[in-house]
Amino acid sequence: MEFAILIFFTIWFLLTVITPLTLPENSVKDLSGVVGSIDNGDVIEKMNPLAKAVYTVGDAYCHQMSERSYYLNGNQMPFCSRDEGVFLGLMIGMIAAMVTRYEISALVLVIGVIPIAIDGLMQLFTDYESTNPVRVITGVLAGIVVALLISLLVRETLRDKSPVGRIDEASKI
Repeated sequence: MEFAILIFFTIWFLLTVITPLTLPENSVKDLSGVVGSIDNGDVIEKMNPLAKAVYTVGDAYCHQMSERSYYLNGNQMPFCSRDEGVFLGLMIGMIAAMVTRYEISALVLVIGVIPIAIDGLMQLFTDYESTNPVRVITGVLAGIVVALLISLLVRETLRDKSPVGRIDEASKI
């Protein structure tokens, strides 16, 4: 199951990176909008089917602020730099979880999400403006710890459902 999740995270991250390269150079400039809304339907409608699908998800779930996004092939990426960092972190974290079998603690989870929370909240409530590299780094850290948590939850769920796990638990009584 963890491997399937890793494949999903990897494919998704690669799709978000590849799609700007499938579009004509400099054809997607400023997608700035709001989360929870399709603000750029007119631009997205002209895209190839793959890019249309990925950019539509980005439009619905990301603010896509131009100054907070990276550009590839002269095209704005479908998600902001922080989201791209999270996607990369999910992939890295799932690999780490599978290789090390690390079981994340609550403390590590909190430590991993504190930087993204501080960076995002400071931007929201002060004049502070983060940089794209900082956004990527905080996103990667948060993505890693979330992937470690997902991995732990998957392992615990599968352990509870396995006949061996139930026998082991029953013998403790």
